[in-house]
Amino acid sequence: MSRRSRPVRFAGAIRRGRRAAPLKSEALAPGMTVGLFGGSFDPVHAGHLHVARTAMKQLRLDRVWWIVSPQNPLKSRRAGDFLRRFISVEDAATGPRMVVSDIEQRADIQTTAELLDVLHKRYPRVRFVWIMGADNLKQFHRWRRWRDIAARTPIAVIARPQDPIRARLAPAAREMAPHRVKETHAKLIGCGRMPGWTYLTEPLHREASSHLREI
Repeated sequence: MSRRSRPVRFAGAIRRGRRAAPLKSEALAPGMTVGLFGGSFDPVHAGHLHVARTAMKQLRLDRVWWIVSPQNPLKSRRAGDFLRRFISVEDAATGPRMVVSDIEQRADIQTTAELLDVLHKRYPRVRFVWIMGADNLKQFHRWRRWRDIAARTPIAVIARPQDPIRARLAPAAREMAPHRVKETHAKLIGCGRMPGWTYLTEPLHREASSHLREI
């Protein structure tokens, strides 16, 4: 059975039937607004899909790039096999405007700041928005050059069930508070003045990678 035709084990269930495959091309046109959703996705789960779909809908994005990282530099646990993770994300990233990218591996990129250096240079007329779950906001101040990231790339934080209030009280959230864009205006964040960030809420999925690894 081919990888495209087999049932997909996802979030503890088996989804059958036709699924919209992610786009293969990374080509972008001037004027597009593109969400960048990075992570090790080890494993990918329903919470990740919730984040991507929420950002796509509320920010009115032309694309969401799922950027599969070789390794999260803040995690001591070594990520699993890259190809396995990449294929799993391809199976999970359902939607006609989803793109699954291995750009960090191809370009030997180690950090989000480096990735944004490359993308802003390569696509100067494309508007990028960095997407993260609220759990990542809690440690955003530990990211290398995090202030530089926030200063030049809008950020959309998607509510997650793990300590959402604590996430909004994190060091980076407090420092960025004056630049927060109301959720009702979130669709304009890609074309607004920098810096800017927003916090989006939708019905929450409770699946977490650490829990799935224990099954």
